[in-house]
Amino acid sequence: MDEMQQEKPLLKDSNLYIIFMITLLAVMGVASITPAFPEMIRFFHITSKQVGWLIVVFTLPGIALTPVMGVLADRLGRKAILIPSLFVFGLAGFACTFMRTFEHLLILRFIQGIGAATLGSLNITLIGDLYAGPRRASAMGYNASVLSIGTAAYPAIGGAIAMFGWFYPFVLPLLAVPAGIVVILGLKNPEPQRGVELKAYLKSAWKNINQQSVWGLFIANIVVFIMLYGSLLTYFPMLLEKVLHANSLNIGLAMSAMSLSTAIVSSQLGRLRKKFESKTLLFASFIIYAAALLFIPLSHSWSMIFASVVLFGIAHGMNIPNIQTMLVGYAPMKERAAFMSINSMVLRIGQTLGPLVIGFFFTLGSFRMAFWGGSVLALLMIVVIAVMVKRKE
Repeated sequence: MDEMQQEKPLLKDSNLYIIFMITLLAVMGVASITPAFPEMIRFFHITSKQVGWLIVVFTLPGIALTPVMGVLADRLGRKAILIPSLFVFGLAGFACTFMRTFEHLLILRFIQGIGAATLGSLNITLIGDLYAGPRRASAMGYNASVLSIGTAAYPAIGGAIAMFGWFYPFVLPLLAVPAGIVVILGLKNPEPQRGVELKAYLKSAWKNINQQSVWGLFIANIVVFIMLYGSLLTYFPMLLEKVLHANSLNIGLAMSAMSLSTAIVSSQLGRLRKKFESKTLLFASFIIYAAALLFIPLSHSWSMIFASVVLFGIAHGMNIPNIQTMLVGYAPMKERAAFMSINSMVLRIGQTLGPLVIGFFFTLGSFRMAFWGGSVLALLMIVVIAVMVKRKE
């Protein structure tokens, strides 16, 4: 399959566009609703800290389910897991539109999270299955760019829709239903060979996962998503409302600026990896993360806010596809879904911990500490990368 893919120009491969579609759905579950958080706080009479549970319960199922689903995707096939996941994600997310109690909304967000659990790992797994070498790095970069475009668009779209009612952004997940049909009819992907007994499969998969560099990259992903889901997605909207009296549309546009800069930098990953080692890019990204989170709470004008979040987006564009490409390189195809599902579980841990960890910093010193705490974590990651991640090009 790799040889066939090598013959076709990367951006003319229909499989890649189906992967892009899955990626856009994977990021929808959080990015589209966060601009409506201030309205939800008022509607449900909850606190700024409580609203973060809408992220926590959505990401929580992925911690337990994603590794299991990864094993099943290696044993039963990618489509056998991907298609039902899309339908659960879409229908449960749409049902949130009709909830008028916070408790019922949390229950449906949890169910939606079950459907979302594998979307963010199977898209990367499919890229690893379909492409190799420099084409894989380019595909990862393009995919991260698409993800960032979605992350940029959804806050603006969600913020605009939320001006008519906090519940309208929950209509968007219904798009996952036709997406599931497209996967059934259009995705032409290789499937891992069956027949290896489960015990041998698990032993081999664990051997590939249990490496110092891999664990270092997993820790890096946890910290990145603590910063993103804690500082940016949870407390940034509330900071903008407090400091600049922003409405949901203003909040969405500001968050979109970060994602657009991520998209631009991600699309250049292939070129960046030709000029710099992967580990060098990791160091640079965390230095930039730390600087961005330091300056965000010191920004008291829209120009300063946009400059700070664009800086965060540059770091994110350098970091995410780079780590994904490094991790896929450690994973053989027959165990790739399980391997990348562990990474997805790690991401879910970071997403789940984000509002909680940054919420702890918030209680120490209000909004500034919610960002400066993330800046400290970014600086600590430089040490972890230096010690744990070996150079592998």
